[in-house]
Amino acid sequence: MSGGTANVGPGNVGPGNVGPGNVGPGNVGPGNVGPDLPRYLIREATADDLDAIAGFEVEIAKVSFGDEAVTDAGLHRRRAGGALGKPGEITLVAAAQSAPGTPVGWAWLSGRTNSLTGARYGNFRSLAVADVPGRSQIGELLLAAVLRAASDAGLRQLTGKVHARNLGMRALYRKFGFEAAHVTMEKRLDGRGREGGQDTADGQAGRGGQDGGKEIRP
Repeated sequence: MSGGTANVGPGNVGPGNVGPGNVGPGNVGPGNVGPDLPRYLIREATADDLDAIAGFEVEIAKVSFGDEAVTDAGLHRRRAGGALGKPGEITLVAAAQSAPGTPVGWAWLSGRTNSLTGARYGNFRSLAVADVPGRSQIGELLLAAVLRAASDAGLRQLTGKVHARNLGMRALYRKFGFEAAHVTMEKRLDGRGREGGQDTADGQAGRGGQDGGKEIRP
């Protein structure tokens, strides 16, 4: 994958600026997010980033599931760690140019194969940005880098799930050309078919939650 400079500011990043060969996970940035804000870069995530990544994953879980979220940082650390450097996994972090070892954003997309058609596609699993100056623009920079890396990897379709109340992430998806394709309907039952019941980590994974397709508003 070839690299390049990504200049990011309001209105500067969107689907028209995303294409193969422009930005790859190994050589991305720096990006401008405004004249009075720090410069940020996007790079591949490493094992040294896992503590920060686990924190992002916990916050994503809280946004997606509230009091029912699985907040075991060790669990999230192991899951994300298993994806780093693995073929088919795009794992990127954003960091200030002045502190490249301190992630302020995290994005994760997994390559998948349709079992019926054999077509390759990407499953957007995570996108989170810390509460720092230029937060929205950093989210755009991350998403642009993921799309370019996915295009370089030969993926031609991407999917992502987002909580219905996560208006910021829905707007970001739309800005980059994503369109709503499916609506997930839920009703909570207990083990005897009555309403209610307690959720578990496995239950959240089955609902497209903490095992994939989870985002926090950048």
